[in-house]
Amino acid sequence: MRVAVSGYYGFGNTGDEAIALAITRELKRQGAVPLLLSHTPAETARAYGCESAARMNPAALLGALARSQVLLSGGGGLLQDKTSARTLQYYLGVIRLARRLGRRVVIFNQSIGPLSEAGGRRVAAALRGLRVIVRDRGSLDTLRALGIEGELGGDPALLLSPTPGLDQDTQRVIVAPRGDVTDATERLKTVTAHLRAQGRRVTALALMPEQDDPAARSLGADEVLSTRDPQAALDAIAAAGFVVGVRLHAVILAAAAGVPFAGVSYDPKVQGFCADAGAPACPTAFDPTDLSQQALARTAPDWAAVAEMQARAARSFTRALAE
Repeated sequence: MRVAVSGYYGFGNTGDEAIALAITRELKRQGAVPLLLSHTPAETARAYGCESAARMNPAALLGALARSQVLLSGGGGLLQDKTSARTLQYYLGVIRLARRLGRRVVIFNQSIGPLSEAGGRRVAAALRGLRVIVRDRGSLDTLRALGIEGELGGDPALLLSPTPGLDQDTQRVIVAPRGDVTDATERLKTVTAHLRAQGRRVTALALMPEQDDPAARSLGADEVLSTRDPQAALDAIAAAGFVVGVRLHAVILAAAAGVPFAGVSYDPKVQGFCADAGAPACPTAFDPTDLSQQALARTAPDWAAVAEMQARAARSFTRALAE
């Protein structure tokens, strides 16, 4: 069975590349042939040992869907129009094309929203009759408001594992900013200074280098790690004692690695993940002292809840591939 996967792949966002890595590994484990729609298909094919096609090339996209039996739309936060209406139009267009070709379509471990009223109507029309698996409970609520029933899965990146044998330094804190959330970056500078004054070593982690490098360099951390490699990011997180993440996948990879974390909720998907995991989350206008204390205390999530999220993520592949 060939499975096409539609997402934000090939753009150098380590979080989405972590999803791509997890999905391709799990599909292969289940005997399927993954075909990722990517901005850089040759690079994606090399990185994950899979088939890939150019996501914006009409002929390549049509050909990829035509030779696949299933389309997984996701993971990630694809079905939203906060970024732009064109983003939503593209992903819904891929879904509609696959349906016209008679392919089975599964909305796969996405976050749904934020959506405008018009965007909500378009999503409801496109998803009616499909299997919809989302990665957080807030998305289930969004779907219900649209008249769509969904199932709870989990972010595929939760299934990734750190490289064996890593040494953990519990005195190290990873801080992962997001370049376009400037309010949070300014406060993270204070958090970084507080932590260093208390003897912690701070690594600023840029998970989308083109966007996050200036913010990461501005924090005053002991070191800056800029990477597009999801395994390198996961290993750095696994070797630390706490993670503060504005980027969603900083906290998701922390959960995968068993490292305590706190999220900065610039978007409902961060709040949704932290709420499901029983982990602290704060708004972008947070109190730096409070967040610093959580990092110093290594405030833990509900690890039983995290384990259940991982189990749901694993089960979602079986459900998505079932006839």
